[in-house]
Amino acid sequence: MSSGVWDLMDLMPTRCKWIERLRRCGKTFLRRQQRLLRRIRKVYLHGFRSDKLKMLVRAKVHGATPLVIACRNGHYDVAEYLIERCKADIEQPGAVTFDGETIEGAPPLWCAAAAGHLPLVRLLVRAGAKVNSTTKTHSTPLRAACFDGHYDIVKFLVENGADIEIPNRHGHTCLMIACYKGHIRIAKYLLSLKADVNRKSVKGNTALHDCAESGSLHILKMLLLHGASMDVDSYGMTPLLAAAVTGHRHIVEHLINDENGLVSRQQRIDALELLGATCVDKRRDMVGALALWKRAMDDRFPTDGSEPISKPKDIPCIEAYDYAVEPNDAQELEELLADPDAMRMQALVIRERILGPAHPDTSYYVRYRGAVYADAGRFLRCRQLWHHALDMQRTVLPPLSPLTQSSLYSFVELFSYMLAERARPPLRGRIVPPVTFEDIDPVFKKALSEVERGVQLLDCKLNLDREVTLHTMQAVMIIALHLAALLAQLLDDLDISPETVKQIHKAVYTLVKLDIKVRQGRTPLHIVCSGEAARSTSSSQFVDGGKPAPSPALVGLMLRLGAEPDARDAEGNTPLHLACMLNPCPADVVRKLLEHGAHIDTVNYEGNTPAELLVTTNQKLWHIVNPLKYTTLKCLAARTVKDYNVPYRHVVPQCLHSTIITH
Repeated sequence: MSSGVWDLMDLMPTRCKWIERLRRCGKTFLRRQQRLLRRIRKVYLHGFRSDKLKMLVRAKVHGATPLVIACRNGHYDVAEYLIERCKADIEQPGAVTFDGETIEGAPPLWCAAAAGHLPLVRLLVRAGAKVNSTTKTHSTPLRAACFDGHYDIVKFLVENGADIEIPNRHGHTCLMIACYKGHIRIAKYLLSLKADVNRKSVKGNTALHDCAESGSLHILKMLLLHGASMDVDSYGMTPLLAAAVTGHRHIVEHLINDENGLVSRQQRIDALELLGATCVDKRRDMVGALALWKRAMDDRFPTDGSEPISKPKDIPCIEAYDYAVEPNDAQELEELLADPDAMRMQALVIRERILGPAHPDTSYYVRYRGAVYADAGRFLRCRQLWHHALDMQRTVLPPLSPLTQSSLYSFVELFSYMLAERARPPLRGRIVPPVTFEDIDPVFKKALSEVERGVQLLDCKLNLDREVTLHTMQAVMIIALHLAALLAQLLDDLDISPETVKQIHKAVYTLVKLDIKVRQGRTPLHIVCSGEAARSTSSSQFVDGGKPAPSPALVGLMLRLGAEPDARDAEGNTPLHLACMLNPCPADVVRKLLEHGAHIDTVNYEGNTPAELLVTTNQKLWHIVNPLKYTTLKCLAARTVKDYNVPYRHVVPQCLHSTIITH
């Protein structure tokens, strides 16, 4: 029984003798069990020779050593035994999981500090553990304790030599993380130790930025008392704007009303306008937003004779925002309240003007508003906003950015949803418009453009991590293949015009003629036939019988447009090999590959043919196709020469050597 049961029994009346007897028997049993486990452990481990014991203690399970596991889970007696009796290495790192995130290279002291086990922290420090040891991300045990607010551990580590200024790989210090997490006691303690309040991270933010984002007014006041300044980060954001973006009105009001004049009049106006935009998009508070914008308007055009501050004149009107123009007087502002859509567009215009297109929140809220329109069935407005967000990202972000990938993939999900909804009976009279070539093609071109930018990045000699670039380029390629599959699906429409058919072929041919290879030397046709694109989506065009499967329509279209059916990847596999590795094997894909010249008996670098790979998944080739139909005399002759090891180099013409080798 668990200890919680005995705690419950302690609360019960002790008048019943059987309850008291059961409690005594249970506790005696637990004490005997613990003694037995300790005896087994000692006898078992003492039975090993020192070299085997050392190997056992250093061994890792799922990336973690026994000591790392004990420190992570707070098993003091186990950790003590491993350190004192087994001489475990107290600095050997391992992989541990916190809140669903795996931390690589975490020393035992870091694990104990992060989990809040003060007795274990004391044990490790007493045993000589380095208090400033770090994980792979350069996080110290002190920073780990600051993250989750373990004040006693923070104080103990500092008293034993922990450096409060060691940042992690992002440049975030202990003070920054304590401010961001809102741990007032730890922040106050670090400030008493003269922690650098104006130190900047890699992206230029300070502890005051982190505090403004988290919304802790008490910590913010402490930082200001210790000399924190209103610096800007790499996005040009002050702590005031950071508070406005996250919607912490109390932080904004404190900063703009500070008696020391922390902010200028222009900064105050921008903060009020941005806070109003946040009210619209984050809180759906139109009245509150209008009140904030009116305050900003009064500040722009004061009645006390001060010089007015007009809005910029050169802001372009954007089609995605319905050509919205910011109001310049109170009457125009009041009229907005009668039109909720106009309020929403104003919020997007204001955010783009103040934050700029490079700030992640700018494109995020544009995409968010588009998603809201899609939920309401306004798919055209959704696409307009998403195209604008995608264009902003591609302008300011590096090639193959994860944010750009996310925006591209949103289109895939939208088009797939629309096609699936059109295949069902209308729900409550809601009619989903058809997906056309004109809808998909602009997104497809932007996806291919990202792939081409990735190729240029690979050709650049300054690129240091080729494998990471190939991985991200493959992710964008998969998105492009999703869109190509959607285009191929349009060909099944009986009402499609010959001109549209020609346009679809031209678009997909652009993908085929790129002739690029991504990870493992795979071509786009390899990716489609391997099911990689299918595994990354739940779209209906990739699903066969509930399981992810390649799109036969896309495979057939790519082959007709010149995709090489016998191209080899880094392991010598052709697209047919990869298709035959799937379970179940996509029969339509296999037939299309064979009909377009794929060889049924081509061997990969392991010497396996597609038919032999099918056997490994308990499938038979003749259940899918008739092998004799796709076996030529040339193939049989090449196989015979290879099987009998006939010396053919000076007998068979040079042009046939590659055929013999592939068989």
